[in-house]
Amino acid sequence: MTEPNSDATEPVMREVPIDWEALENAFENNAPEVHSYLQTMSGDVIRIVDGVADPQTHARIASDPRYLRIEAVSSREQYRWMERYIPTVEDPKLRERLEVSIDGKGAFRRFKDVLMAFGPERERWFTYRSERLRTFMEAWLAAHNIKAVPRTEWSVPPAEPEAVTAPEGEQVPPAGAVAPESHDLRRGRNIESLRQRLHDHADALGPRDLESVVAFADFLKARRTARSFAHHHPTHHGHRDELTSDVPPDEARDDESDLRDDGSEPDMPAPDGGSDQDK
Repeated sequence: MTEPNSDATEPVMREVPIDWEALENAFENNAPEVHSYLQTMSGDVIRIVDGVADPQTHARIASDPRYLRIEAVSSREQYRWMERYIPTVEDPKLRERLEVSIDGKGAFRRFKDVLMAFGPERERWFTYRSERLRTFMEAWLAAHNIKAVPRTEWSVPPAEPEAVTAPEGEQVPPAGAVAPESHDLRRGRNIESLRQRLHDHADALGPRDLESVVAFADFLKARRTARSFAHHHPTHHGHRDELTSDVPPDEARDDESDLRDDGSEPDMPAPDGGSDQDK
């Protein structure tokens, strides 16, 4: 009998607090000008856009062993998801419309446009798509010996009230008296109000206007990521390198493969091998 090889050991799994939402966005965005990396210590996902990011910064991240290049799910595989999903739709008229929508160029966009008017079915598609993406992500993490662990939620304990000494001639409000709202509280309420206004505007916009809004939001998000990266890497040449620059959103736009709320579509090949991008 052949003795088992005692030198063979199982690979050590690295525990990483994965940002699942950011990783999912990276896996479904296969636009050629977008490059995504997983920071294997923090679990954060860095997105770099050609023509927007500093090439030297991109090269530094690509060569850093702490960053792992994320390969997005192919457009052909994502097209198969639509093909497999359509037979599960119960409404025969909607099912027929979806079958027509994925025929030829512009399939991803037409599929999304049809579902825009069917809220429950659209949500069911999101769930179906997320499940497929989750399977790919978990297999990818396992292939790189990464074990996903929960991310730490940091909370700031409330500060204890300090004793207040009133200046001479003034009275201290009695305990339990209602004090004026703090600046932070007013600011928090203002942010929530702005979010609600943005949500209301989004409900009233058409697909093309939504694409413009999402493109600008992507630009702002990329710029924030750049500043965050520069903040955590301050030792390079004594200045802060940014992944993106302050350019108009039209120049910073990267076409997403997300058929979700962002109203965007990937630059993907259709089943016949052509480009699946609307002209």
